[in-house]
Order: sequence, then C-alpha cells, then structure tokens
Amino acid sequence: MRGRVLRMRVRLPRTRRERRRLLWAAVAGCVLGLMPVTWVYAAAETRMRTVADVPAAPVAMVFGAGLWDGKPSPYLAHRLDAAVELYRAGKVRVVLVTGDNSREEYDEPDAMRAYLTERGVPEDRIVSDFAGFDTWDSCTRAVRVFGVKKAVLITQGFHVRRALALCGAAGIDAYGVGVAAKHDVTWYAGGAREVFASGKAALDAAIRPGPRFLGPREPGVEQALSR
Repeated sequence: MRGRVLRMRVRLPRTRRERRRLLWAAVAGCVLGLMPVTWVYAAAETRMRTVADVPAAPVAMVFGAGLWDGKPSPYLAHRLDAAVELYRAGKVRVVLVTGDNSREEYDEPDAMRAYLTERGVPEDRIVSDFAGFDTWDSCTRAVRVFGVKKAVLITQGFHVRRALALCGAAGIDAYGVGVAAKHDVTWYAGGAREVFASGKAALDAAIRPGPRFLGPREPGVEQALSR
C-alpha cells in the first residue's frame, strides 16, 4: 500500500474578531509564562547581598554545582570560596554543603567538604546533606532534617534568586550571596534554564511537596553550633 502524505493546513484568522482573540490569547500566554519569573524576582529582591555586606547568620548553605574528575567544578569552587571567606570573617559559624550523592561514584558533598577543609574550615564546622537533589529539596531538607532557621545562601547570581524564593517558602530566614562567574556558555545556559525552572519553583512553593528523600532528623547543624 502506498503511503499517503497528509497535508495539514493552518487556518489563519480571517476576521477582525478572530485576530483580536488570537492577540489576547498570545498576551495571556506571555503573562502567565512570566508570572513565575516575576514572583522569583520579587521574593528575592530585598534579600540580595554581597560577601562584604551580608548579615551574619548561623549557617551558610552552599548548593552543589557539579564535579570535574571528582573535584568541585569551577562554578562550585567559586561558591565554596565565598563560604570560606564568610567563615573566616566570622559571618557564619557552620557550612551546610548540599548536593547530589544519588550514586556511589558521584559524591558532591564529600568533594565540597574536602575543598573547604583544605582551605581552613574545620571539619566539625561542616555538615553534609547528601540528598540535595535540587534547590527545593535542599531548602526543605535544611529545615525539616537539619533544623536550619536562618542562613546565608551561596550560589551563582543567575540561581540565587530562585534559591532565596524557595528557601523562604520552606521557612528559612535567608539572605543570598550571588558569586561572580565568567559569562561563558555555562553561564548563559544557566540563565536561560532559570526562566523555565521558575515555573517549577512557583509550583513547589505553592504545594510544598516533600523532598525525594526525607529521612530522619539529623542533629549535625545543632551540634556544630553548640561547639
């Protein structure tokens, strides 16, 4: 049997009323699409700081950003460098490193811990969250598992607003430090990704789902702060 080629014809609006309806539908789609991004920016705008002027907090949260040959990627290293600077300045007392350890051969938190200790942060001042699979999981686990109530969030500038919005929704009194990054392909890709990630962030903040892995309460942060 010979294949048949089906030609689909797109019917363009012919009347003024149809064109007006199409225009309003397009406008409504744009507005709905931009609402999550607007929420992220509005929620975070007054909470943006630099390493120099961020208020002191008990905990610094450093979000994972990938490993290269088992060591922190340049983007992650910049985040960790900011945490070291804050610790040395006495602005934070504990560093919570949160990242992905979903498989044995990939361990972001341990790589982050090693980087920090090599630069003078004491081992007993670092707490690891091995199930920070995404930003919402990191934020909600910080509250529900580690008991974090106030923190400085450290990540790149294109990500820090979403982190602030989500940690705020999770119940953390947070300020964010957006570390500098080279405007390379990774930076532009990260910025573009944030537009789409804002939609999921708004949904997470609205329904507040549990993390993919909750587990028992861990006293690591509380113990480190008591020393």
